[in-house]
Amino acid sequence: MYVVANRVPVAAGWEERFEARFRARAGQIEKQAGFVRMQILRPVGDATPYVVLTTWESEAAFNAWVGSEDFRRAHQNPLPEEAIDSGGPVPGGLERFEVIISAEVGT
Repeated sequence: MYVVANRVPVAAGWEERFEARFRARAGQIEKQAGFVRMQILRPVGDATPYVVLTTWESEAAFNAWVGSEDFRRAHQNPLPEEAIDSGGPVPGGLERFEVIISAEVGT
């Protein structure tokens, strides 16, 4: 498994619009080969960014999605600059991980 975390420091007052964008997203990520799950994590507290987690069967599956038309459509209208809290303590950015241990109920 391959997990990608994107930390997005959303400015105060933009939270609802940020969340609404994911609810009405243009992409069809669920239909992408190798896609496993997506989670949007809302911060609890003022000092942490939103975290967008996507899980893939492999790094190659993630990279194929990044090169797809679906990815381009999903990212063609970014939030305006004022919606991003660039002065926050945790900068935004993409982090990539390989899953080495996983535990879930029922497995």
